[in-house]
Amino acid sequence: MGHFLLRRLFDAVPTVLLVLTLVFAAMRILPGDPALAALGDNALPEQLAAFREQFGLNQPLWRQYLDFLGGVLTFDLGRSLLHSRPVLEMLAHALPFTIELTIVATFIGVTIGVPLGVLAATRRNRLPDSGVRLFSLVGYAVPDFYLGALLLITFSLNLGLFPISGGGEGFWDRMYHVLLPAITLAFLKAAFIGKLTRTSLLEVFGKDYVRTARAKGAREGRVIYRHALRNALLPLTTGLGISLLATLSGSVAVELVFNRPGIGTLLIGAISERDYAVIQGGIIVFALLVVFVNLLIDLLYIAVDPRLRVQA
Repeated sequence: MGHFLLRRLFDAVPTVLLVLTLVFAAMRILPGDPALAALGDNALPEQLAAFREQFGLNQPLWRQYLDFLGGVLTFDLGRSLLHSRPVLEMLAHALPFTIELTIVATFIGVTIGVPLGVLAATRRNRLPDSGVRLFSLVGYAVPDFYLGALLLITFSLNLGLFPISGGGEGFWDRMYHVLLPAITLAFLKAAFIGKLTRTSLLEVFGKDYVRTARAKGAREGRVIYRHALRNALLPLTTGLGISLLATLSGSVAVELVFNRPGIGTLLIGAISERDYAVIQGGIIVFALLVVFVNLLIDLLYIAVDPRLRVQA
């Protein structure tokens, strides 16, 4: 297991380096002058020159790139061009809200999706199956930001049941603030997980060991949950990984709709202000989260399928 983990971490190094290079290049290709965006159109040439020198924007690109990589390796992502705050400090404040939203949304999605998939598979071509497939179709069709706006208007503005914005303070207050955004993201996740669970179970139901268990007189619940669902976990693990990554990407729009102080809101604000240091830092954090999720899914594969433990 330790050897497998080290190998996967080593394999992730080129991916992270490529992402860092692309992020650096993209920030330099984007139109606009960071100094002008920070100081305004009325800034004097001397002020612009001093700003560029302060943040190293007047250095050759190769020097800026090396300084950028060195800063990442030493956990120094620079300072915000507009707010003069360390980027790492700003990201450290926003990251827990994004992770919190991702975890709660994934938990709700899996909690709803798996039972729905089991219900659809065990009632194939009957009314429950049709209902679950319709739910999946609607879940795929409705965008997260549109559903979030509807829920916000209905339950926050009209009914006053949930807060309109913010992330909350304290555990229960934060859970209260995150619930509606998490439901927004969980809707699509439940549709995806439910459809995947149904497909995986229907495939497993045709296996010999399931037919043998039924022939021996095993209870249907035992056949479903001990034999069928247990062996359908591998594709479900893949679906969970995809769902986690989709939740991370979807959190950007949802955080903006609900005005949550997460990385998505921070990134959107930085893009509108051309705060390149914050944009770079936010994208780097998202890239590292993706690498971490992929590593986590690989470890779950080993936990779910004992055959992979020997290969690891």
